[in-house]
Amino acid sequence: MHIFVATLALLLERLFGYPKPLFDAIGHPVIWMGRLIEALDRSFNRPELPHRARTTRGVLALVLLLLAAGVPALLIALALRLVPGGWIVEAVLASAMLAQKELGRAVRSVADALDFSLEQGRKAVAGIVGRDPETLNEAGVARAAIESLAESSSDGVVAPLFWLVVFGLPGAVLYKAINTADSMIGHKSERYLAFGWASARLDDLVNWIPARLTGLLLVLACFLVRGARAGAAWETMLSDAKKHDSPNAGWPEAALAGALGFTLGGPRSYGGTVHHLPTFGTGRAELAADDIRRALELYTAMLNIALGLCVAGCVLVW
Repeated sequence: MHIFVATLALLLERLFGYPKPLFDAIGHPVIWMGRLIEALDRSFNRPELPHRARTTRGVLALVLLLLAAGVPALLIALALRLVPGGWIVEAVLASAMLAQKELGRAVRSVADALDFSLEQGRKAVAGIVGRDPETLNEAGVARAAIESLAESSSDGVVAPLFWLVVFGLPGAVLYKAINTADSMIGHKSERYLAFGWASARLDDLVNWIPARLTGLLLVLACFLVRGARAGAAWETMLSDAKKHDSPNAGWPEAALAGALGFTLGGPRSYGGTVHHLPTFGTGRAELAADDIRRALELYTAMLNIALGLCVAGCVLVW
């Protein structure tokens, strides 16, 4: 039933997203996970402890997080399997683990804001990236939005969908717990180098297949978007993905850069410190709002292919 659950969840989230009244009333599961991670961080992450002890505590915190998220999801999924039509309820619940509609909206808002002014563009992009917005010119804002779209296409859409297909609701929930932990404590800072080690490594593992699958989907999406180049996307992905410090993040970013003839990546500022990161692609680096919209067109085509593959899977299983 997993493929049916995944297909319906993907369709529901794409059409309706996560309802704002529901968000206002109870928040979002990822927010709940984040609060638990913050509590575990406060309780377990003691800077005065030696490196090994902090690493062990980080492993324990991750295990507790996965139990807190996974056990209820598993029990709910098992209970729903005993109810006629329960898989539909499971799909509704699983749709909260996907972010295709919100991601598109957030990135599109950057393009719209950039049309209005650079300052508005900086404010909009600050909501989706962690780099210092005041250092960004128009091209920098556009690149930041497109880079966020590429990376989030994997960890916000394809990865939870992949684990939903494989393991149903528990798979998607556990993935989001791991990914949220990595985003919050999986950093190489002094505070989290040891404590967040397990979260970062597990996130690398669960994203290994989805990141490469996202890159492949972006290559295929080129056949549906006028002016996009599948050959360049494939070649750039294979040549440039490995430049990224992450074993996974470079795959969708390099594929998108090659597909649309962009140069992405390069130096960026975080907390006043400039980080010299690699570049992906050899095309234009001076991007603008319309280039964000081109990237969104490719993203939409990728979503169409993902949905089509899910529907095909349902037909085969049926």
